[in-house]
Parts: sequence; C-alpha cells; structure tokens
Amino acid sequence: MKYDNFFKQESIRLALSAGKSIAQTARDLGIKESLLYSWISQAKKSKAPIPSNEFKNTSELIDELNRLRKENSRLKEEREILKKAAAFFAREEQRR
Repeated sequence: MKYDNFFKQESIRLALSAGKSIAQTARDLGIKESLLYSWISQAKKSKAPIPSNEFKNTSELIDELNRLRKENSRLKEEREILKKAAAFFAREEQRR
C-alpha cells in the first residue's frame, strides 16, 4: 500500500509525541511497526521538519482515520455492486 506524505508525517509526529510506544502507535494507525520505524529513521536522516498538526489531539486523528477507513470500505462495496450490476446487464443484453 502506498501512503501519502501527509499520512507519513502525521504518523511520525504521533509516534514521537503521543506518549505511546511506536509499536502501539503503528497498531493504532493500522500500519506495520517496521514501516513506522523506517519513516522515523528517514525523517531523522533528512532532518525534515515534522509539520504542525491540524488536529487538536491524537484521538481526533485516529477518529478521522477510522472515519476514512469506513468510508473507503463503503465505497469499495458500492463499486463491487456496480461491477456486478454492469455484468448482469451486459449478460442480459447479450441474450437479446
């Protein structure tokens, strides 16, 4: 899975400032611990500044992440339904 830079930066910021272990932060975000450690290592090497947070606290970020995951799941289900409907109508058209 490909993650955008904003997600990476926010994950790093959370891992370093949330008061939780990096492993727990990774689990909360639904990513592999080794991936988060890698992002942190890369950020430290590049000395890239960690952006300020648009969310007031960690729980808001996690709530937003969970909301987006639910929305993504719903959209995937809708796409599958549309694929099946298109295939059904294509078969019906071929029968005529």
